[in-house]
Amino acid sequence: MASKVSIIVPCYNQENYLDECLQSVLDQTYLDWECIIIDDGSTDNTEKIVKNWLDKDSRFKYFKKINGGVSSARNFGIEKANAEWILPLDGDDKIASQYLEFASNEFYKNPDVIYCRASFFGNSNEEFILDNFSYDLLLMHNLIFCSAFFKKAAWEKTIGYDTNLIHGFEDWEFWIELLKNSSKKVICMDYLGFYYRRKDVSRDVNINKNLHQKQEAFKYIFNKHQNEYFKIYGTFFDIVRQNKKLLTDNEKLTEVVNEPIFKKILRKLRK
Repeated sequence: MASKVSIIVPCYNQENYLDECLQSVLDQTYLDWECIIIDDGSTDNTEKIVKNWLDKDSRFKYFKKINGGVSSARNFGIEKANAEWILPLDGDDKIASQYLEFASNEFYKNPDVIYCRASFFGNSNEEFILDNFSYDLLLMHNLIFCSAFFKKAAWEKTIGYDTNLIHGFEDWEFWIELLKNSSKKVICMDYLGFYYRRKDVSRDVNINKNLHQKQEAFKYIFNKHQNEYFKIYGTFFDIVRQNKKLLTDNEKLTEVVNEPIFKKILRKLRK
């Protein structure tokens, strides 16, 4: 019988963090899981570390592939998954021991996405604060962190994580893609179940420092889902598409105001 939850762990040269990540999986009070570890072409001791976990518990499974980025690794792992529910978990993050148990209590409600409260750890230990979920607001900026539950069947109806977003924001784009044709039933549990590691060097830190990469990612997501933006926000986004000068002016604003580009456009148009 297939496991109820497949935990997908993509990793690339994360030998210093992988034990802590996989220990958090093994510590789960909910036992009906498999953990699929995708080594995305690591050049460190990742494979050696993983083999220790394969010996500890047969629910850990290991695959190695040519480096293709986190989206490619997640898609690869989900293809191998046997469970109804998917939980991505990056190799340097961790989950609290009852995250799977509490989420499993929500499965019968047939939601599209399940997540919880979160906190940073590592270089920073403050709460990971996200706005309350609404699909309209999701189009403006991400509201769901990377380690949330969704059904494999729902993933199969999408193109998966977009491998074009190599620098970041693939999670945000995926939630838009997953939810746009769904019932948009999203559950956020009142439980601190996810810990996102803050490091000096990471993809999210790098893209937020690189204004050009950040803007290019925002434009790519907007163009890919422009029908969704038009459907929700009407002629506002029609104006944006036709007014390149407005976009240029808006890019200048990002140098002094740390807000998502779409929020700044919306604010400018409402004046």
